[in-house]
Amino acid sequence: MPSLELDRYLGTWYQLAAVPQFFNLVCARDTMATYALDPQGNVSVRNRCTTWMGTPNEISGTATVNDRVTGAQLHVSFPGVPTQESLEGPTNYIVTALGDDYSWALVTDPSRLSGFVLSRTPALNEAQWQQIRTAIEAAGQSQCMYLTSPTTGGLSGIAPLCTV
Repeated sequence: MPSLELDRYLGTWYQLAAVPQFFNLVCARDTMATYALDPQGNVSVRNRCTTWMGTPNEISGTATVNDRVTGAQLHVSFPGVPTQESLEGPTNYIVTALGDDYSWALVTDPSRLSGFVLSRTPALNEAQWQQIRTAIEAAGQSQCMYLTSPTTGGLSGIAPLCTV
């Protein structure tokens, strides 16, 4: 990303696909993240989903911008989560690609071992999905690493993104 307009990025995002991570295995559907500015000028992070048991799951944290040039590299921390407790630290959240209108985002980490497809809405059209697939490949990742995330009003199943 040449530049991230943080004010435009704030708000609620639906997770439509992700590289499976231990912390999101509890989530069965409707995984969302809400970002807002906190009083210190950092970004408050609130992640929530519906578990396999049908109950809500939620965690809150803080993101700090690590790259003042582009604004697209952040360190996200969550109190009580081992290795993610410190407010300061190395970049672990990179907004790698964005729709021109900020309708979707591809988020990765420096090692490209994680990845999240985020959207302002629970569903995307085929042209948007094609842009995301192109962005994933441009980031050096495989679409097949990403599993779709069931979302009310969007995709209902879990499948490798390369097969959808």
